[in-house]
Amino acid sequence: MTLFGGLVLGAVDLLLQRALPHPWADLANSSAIWALAAYGLGLWVRTPWWRAAIAGAVLLFLAVPAYYLTATIIQHDALAMMWGPAALMWMAFGILAGLIFGFGATLVRSSGWQQLAGVALPGAVLFAEAAVAALRDGDGGYRRDQIHTAIIEVVLGVAVILVVGRGTRQRLGGLLLSVPLAVIGFAAFRTGGF
Repeated sequence: MTLFGGLVLGAVDLLLQRALPHPWADLANSSAIWALAAYGLGLWVRTPWWRAAIAGAVLLFLAVPAYYLTATIIQHDALAMMWGPAALMWMAFGILAGLIFGFGATLVRSSGWQQLAGVALPGAVLFAEAAVAALRDGDGGYRRDQIHTAIIEVVLGVAVILVVGRGTRQRLGGLLLSVPLAVIGFAAFRTGGF
C-alpha cells in the first residue's frame, strides 16, 4: 500500500498542479498536503509507532521520483531530474516529514498531551505553510494566489483538527496546541528555504 500510495501521490500532485487553477494548483503541490498524506497513512495502518513512521517516510520518499517521472512523461522533462540535487533534497525532506507525521498520527491513540499533539499536528503544518504563503513576496496576481492558498490552508487546518479530534475537549485542545506547533513548523519551513 505504501509503495502504491507514494507512486500515486507524486503523479497526482503533478497532474493536479497542471490541471487546476490557482490557488488550487498551489494546494496540489503543497508540502503540508504531502505531510498530511504521511499522517493519514499513519492513522490508517494502525501499527506500532515505528512502523507508521517508516511507512510515512517511504510514502513521501517514493512520491518524489514518481513526481519527476510523471514530469518526464507529461512535460518531457529530463529523466535525470529524478536523481538531481532538487529531487535528492525533496527525498530527504520527505523522509524527515514522513517520519514525523507517520509517528505523529499514532499519538492520536495515546492519552494526555501526546494525544493532543497528535490531534494538533495536521492542522499545525497547514497553519505553518499558510503563514509562509501569506508572507511570501510577489507581484499582484501571484501575491493574491498566495493569500488565497493561505486562507484555504487555514480552513483545512481547522477542519482536519475537528475531524481527527474526538469530542470537544480534544478538538479545542488540538486547536490551541496547533498554534505553538505551527510556529515551530513555520521556523522549520523557513530554515528549509521555503
